[in-house]
Amino acid sequence: MEYNGRKVERWGRFELVLKGPSEGNPFQDTRLTAHFQYKNRMVQVNGFYDEEGIYRLRFMPDQLGVWSYTTESSCQELDGHTGEFVCIEPSADNHGPVRVKDDYGFAYEDGKPYIPFGTTCYHWTHNEDERLEDLTLKTLKQAPFNKIRMCMLPTHDMNPPALVFAGTCPEDVDKSRFNPSFFRHLERRLDDLMQLGIEADIVLFHPYDKGYWGFDSMDFETDCYYLQYVIARLGAYRHVWWSLSNEFDFNKYKTVEDWDRLLQFVQRIDPYQHLRSIHNGTKMYKSSSLYDFTKPWITHQSIQHWDAELTTSWREACRKPVVIDEISYEGNSSRRWGNISGEEMTHRFWEAMSRGGSVGHGESFIDRETRAWISTGGRLYGECIDRIAFLRKIMEEGPADWIRASQDGSYWLYYFGRHQHAYKYLELPENSSYRIELIDTWNMAITPMENVFGGLIKVQLPGKPYMALRIVKA
Repeated sequence: MEYNGRKVERWGRFELVLKGPSEGNPFQDTRLTAHFQYKNRMVQVNGFYDEEGIYRLRFMPDQLGVWSYTTESSCQELDGHTGEFVCIEPSADNHGPVRVKDDYGFAYEDGKPYIPFGTTCYHWTHNEDERLEDLTLKTLKQAPFNKIRMCMLPTHDMNPPALVFAGTCPEDVDKSRFNPSFFRHLERRLDDLMQLGIEADIVLFHPYDKGYWGFDSMDFETDCYYLQYVIARLGAYRHVWWSLSNEFDFNKYKTVEDWDRLLQFVQRIDPYQHLRSIHNGTKMYKSSSLYDFTKPWITHQSIQHWDAELTTSWREACRKPVVIDEISYEGNSSRRWGNISGEEMTHRFWEAMSRGGSVGHGESFIDRETRAWISTGGRLYGECIDRIAFLRKIMEEGPADWIRASQDGSYWLYYFGRHQHAYKYLELPENSSYRIELIDTWNMAITPMENVFGGLIKVQLPGKPYMALRIVKA
């Protein structure tokens, strides 16, 4: 297509910058939206104020061809701006946003399969420590993770140099104004993650304020005001997910009905319908109260639980992908959630993924140079990292929906966990041949066993824990 105007790749970011009023409180006083049109399709996008009289509108086009736009504003200077750009083919590493596919799986919008291998690094951008952030990015570049959970708001024991809102301490926080410098720093890190092919699962609320900042007890209107600004700024980043809250049930100021309303609000104002969920808390090894993920505004199940064997029942209860975003952390913390071994973490990954779910990693070594990864990033020290990379390779070599493939009779992944079987009887479909491989999940070894024909077969096993079988139709 010949076009002499501006070009933006599919699922890239178009940005319109306008000059407008700076007096008063422009965050509240000035409304700015734009309608982006492709043929007979119209998409409305909210703009935002970005300091010093600068207003921005960001848009992620998803169709090739010419898009036009028209702005609407309560301010005459910002109203009635028109223009157009052409959406061109995406670059090689741009596959679009991740979407739910076939009930239980994920894929990028261009169809490329995506299996979440996430990690948690809640506040790695909050201290604006460039050296530590660069180290975190270098670590992520070598790690097997393609998703990271990260918070927008600080906890009660943090005093970061910048906040989402204007102000630097509880006494001077102004929840009617935002801090654009905080967002600009965050946006640079989001661009870094995009370059690494890592999805950013943004945690919008959490219950760890404990009355210090007052962010966990804002009223519904302030919550929506905050959400609208965040989505206006970050929604055009193709790799963001929305996690409405971490451990939502630990927040004593909000009811389930409040969370329902906020989730529906995010659904309504997000032009791109990014993945959307909410994360529960647990009383470790005692109880866990999950959100009702069957509700239509939820795209996938974001779960905190220590027992990966429950993946099967979660899949059966709700036809949406299961992502155990927190399954405890490898480390040496005094907390029970932060001191499992690398062997145990590896086991839990295999247990959940062999049942058709996904698992998120976390690490909490508190006596190392960069301390707890789950808080500030830095370096990874655990023993499970290479094993997770090994598992990711195995999963990505197989079918995107291996549960369905097993039902079709073409692929099986049997994981035996702590059981130390000497043999296993398998019933395979008749009249086909199969390749069987023994997988030692801890030692990361794959041993070809035999090619067999279908029917009832007896497979000899080494009598060791953490073994798996991969069976592929020849």
